[in-house]
Amino acid sequence: MRRIGLAAILAVSLGLAALTAEGQTVKVPRIGYLVLSPLVDPPTAERQAFLGGLRELGYVEGKNIVIEYRSANWNRELLPDLAQELVELKVDVIMAVPGTTDAARHATRTIPIVIAGGTDPVASRLVPSLARPGGNITGMIFAPAEMAGKRMALLKETFPKLARLAVLWSPENDGAQPEWQETQSAARVLAIALQPLEVRDPKDFPLAFSAMTRKRPDALITVASPLTSAYRPIIVEFALKQRLPTMFGLRAAVEAGGLMSYSPNVADGFRRAAYYIDRILKGAKPGDLPIERPTKFELVINLKTAKALGLTIPQSILLRADQVIE
Repeated sequence: MRRIGLAAILAVSLGLAALTAEGQTVKVPRIGYLVLSPLVDPPTAERQAFLGGLRELGYVEGKNIVIEYRSANWNRELLPDLAQELVELKVDVIMAVPGTTDAARHATRTIPIVIAGGTDPVASRLVPSLARPGGNITGMIFAPAEMAGKRMALLKETFPKLARLAVLWSPENDGAQPEWQETQSAARVLAIALQPLEVRDPKDFPLAFSAMTRKRPDALITVASPLTSAYRPIIVEFALKQRLPTMFGLRAAVEAGGLMSYSPNVADGFRRAAYYIDRILKGAKPGDLPIERPTKFELVINLKTAKALGLTIPQSILLRADQVIE
């Protein structure tokens, strides 16, 4: 009986702790986290960076902030319904992980949406201006479209005889079309023939690999997306077996055995998204928060992979690398 009494007192105390001095319930902010890929445990580096950014600002999941996760498990058809669920839950802000922005935008024009990826939201008509986006969307651009041309130029400088380039990309990813257009423009300037390989879901990877086996390119560029990131180990393994030089849009792929990458730091973008959410929860309007572009780009080269492929990286390229993995 004494234990029951103590339990009752504890329950009452916890209930009272949830009330302010005026007798009103303390409102705990709720974030909607919409993601195309499956949720994994431990969290991906991107989600860890996002949660770490929140902690740095004083938010701890499950204590003074609630995160409503919704994952489509690669089924894009589920995204509109999942976004609508978050709207019906009346979350305070939606974190739209790359690949989900369109679903979030179509679900609500009032709940703030923070993006952490994509290319040029002005070109894709997400917002009228980066400086004053207006509406309910703000956040970070991860990969400006012009990065595609710079990656190709780096590959051509590294391998001057490069003439045929396979491009593995997800057409439905946020900002994919402008990046593909930039890739085509750069290919014309550099006199490179492109072999486009589209992957919309996991079953497309064997088809893409088969196409490269039948008609071998001189190198492979993989455009960053949630899908290509999730299947990074398979892409790297295939390229190593086929002895293909690779250029990626994420440094994690080079750390996993890819040859080269040139990109901003994706984890920094997710960490920065926490800043936007904090500003919005404190009363800022998303339309008044400028959308930021990355200012630092990293060239990462895996010399161990180069040696395994029998490739020589020019000294001029190595000297420009921010990190060389040996």
